[in-house]
Amino acid sequence: MCGIAGHYAYSSDAPPVDREALLRTRDSMTARGPDGAGLWFSDDGKLGLAHRRLAIIDLTEAGAQPMHSTDGRYVVTFNGEIYNYPSLRATLEKQGVIFRSHSDTEVLIHLYRRDGEEMVKNLRGMFAFAIWDAHARSLFLARDPHGIKPLYYANDGHTFRFASQVSALKAGGNIDLSPDHGGSVGFLLWGSVPEPFTLHRGIRLLPAGNTLSVTQTGASKAICYWDIATIIQNATIAADSIPHGGERDYLRAQLLDSVKAHLVADVPVGAFLSAGLDSSTLVGLAREAAAAPLQTLTLSFDDFQGTHKDECPIAADIARHIDVKHRCVVLPAGELDHELDRFFAAMDQPTVDGINTWLISRAASLAGLKVALSGLGGDELLGGYASFLQVPDLMAQAMRSPWRPFATQYRNIHSLLGAWLKWPPNRAGIPEYGTTPEGAYQLAKGVFMPWELAAVMEEDVLIEGMRALAAEDAAKQESIDYLSPFQQVMYLESVRYMRNQLLRDTDWVSMAHSLEIRVPMVDSQLTSAIVGLVACGRLGKSDLPTTLVNPIPGHVRTRPKTGFTTPTWKWLRHHPDMDAWRSIPFLNQARVRDPRRWAYTLLKRKPETNAILK
Repeated sequence: MCGIAGHYAYSSDAPPVDREALLRTRDSMTARGPDGAGLWFSDDGKLGLAHRRLAIIDLTEAGAQPMHSTDGRYVVTFNGEIYNYPSLRATLEKQGVIFRSHSDTEVLIHLYRRDGEEMVKNLRGMFAFAIWDAHARSLFLARDPHGIKPLYYANDGHTFRFASQVSALKAGGNIDLSPDHGGSVGFLLWGSVPEPFTLHRGIRLLPAGNTLSVTQTGASKAICYWDIATIIQNATIAADSIPHGGERDYLRAQLLDSVKAHLVADVPVGAFLSAGLDSSTLVGLAREAAAAPLQTLTLSFDDFQGTHKDECPIAADIARHIDVKHRCVVLPAGELDHELDRFFAAMDQPTVDGINTWLISRAASLAGLKVALSGLGGDELLGGYASFLQVPDLMAQAMRSPWRPFATQYRNIHSLLGAWLKWPPNRAGIPEYGTTPEGAYQLAKGVFMPWELAAVMEEDVLIEGMRALAAEDAAKQESIDYLSPFQQVMYLESVRYMRNQLLRDTDWVSMAHSLEIRVPMVDSQLTSAIVGLVACGRLGKSDLPTTLVNPIPGHVRTRPKTGFTTPTWKWLRHHPDMDAWRSIPFLNQARVRDPRRWAYTLLKRKPETNAILK
């Protein structure tokens, strides 16, 4: 896991790359790669590639980057892990390729030489990389299917710049930092900035499962090579070929295959262990696949000791049952204020989530781990969220509602009465928004409702932002029209929540602690194999623990889902920034959820987000 960056002065009238600017970009990401740093410039000075290294595979200097082909034609800077690199390497060696290292990075060079841009279809892993072809004078960029690793870019019409973080691009300078209203409105609606937006007009995020090329004539449009909606649809059709009665054995084989792939490393691999089905199943499978017991960690808080929210006692039982080396880390209240300040300072894009991952990543780093497995993705893969029932139900209510012809009037009346009667604010929008899967999903999981934003944003900002978001959604609409309601929620959870929030937060938070978090349940090969059976109702979340040779105890399997809870509001309640939102009517209510308070607190603390408020 690393930090990558590059500047390509592709236009004939562009000056050579500014070495100091690229160094600022690279070294602002030192935490992403404390084990080494690399810098390379083309002979004419028009291209510079940079790298910060967190050494996980091939710890020698032979794995350093930017990495060159022996003939000097290709140069790559790469962030991530290619889990199937041993098999890819073996195939290439049979074809006569001679390797100089044992790294997965070198495999990328030879695959690109052989397959060109089609190479990405052979990769299993999490990745963001750029490959320079000196003969074609072209730069090829790619991002993994689920978007586990980020790749941000800026193009001013003369020079193309890219990096692993928004803050890194800003550190290099010469970026248009004017506000992007689509990103601002999207953050308030969802609690994260939706892809491909950022808060800045001049910075974009390459969409997950996409590639992009830059030549001397400029940057191409992004090309999608992997689309989750298409995968869901095709996998559902293919599910008929899997014999009935063998689903659990099939699930075990696919999960174990992914776990084994994610254990490939030249350093010890640990794991996060909660009291839930996802992480306990994952750790159990990893224990079966690993030669020695894993180091596992559970996080709890002083505030939760002796309550049902304390996961340590059950996690300890699971660890003994599975036979792993376990440690429970309890954070005393005194440490939380300091960590909250560090969390906000390190935040790359605004989010209402991530503090839980920050704290467990800190614990893993202090325990000496460089790699940890996480159970993230199990709910999206196996339909574990309440939204899989809530969204279709909201759509059914909307379609039955006699208020549909008067939806706006209904919302206004409901909002007025709701403040007095303490009705959930999202219910006011059912006739107006609930008739589409995206609208119903917004009602079920949005942070702010669209009609509430006028209270905190300027009208022109809100209108322009909503228009930009609608245009982006319209481009994707056709891909989910043919999906069933369950499949539509699977798509929305994967794209809206997992990709834009969970995976993004996991990346910047873990990298701030120089930790690589791997997510075996967010694997393109596993997704293609499993989602069809889930969509057909033949597999579900409750099947996870049955995949273990040594099943986890019954009291864990029947424990109600609680999630990884942190006492966020208890901390924020005493924070001085809290005074900023008390004058906002719909925020100053006891029924408002924590993410809304968290979102507004963040807006007041971060200058780039505070700018979008009235």
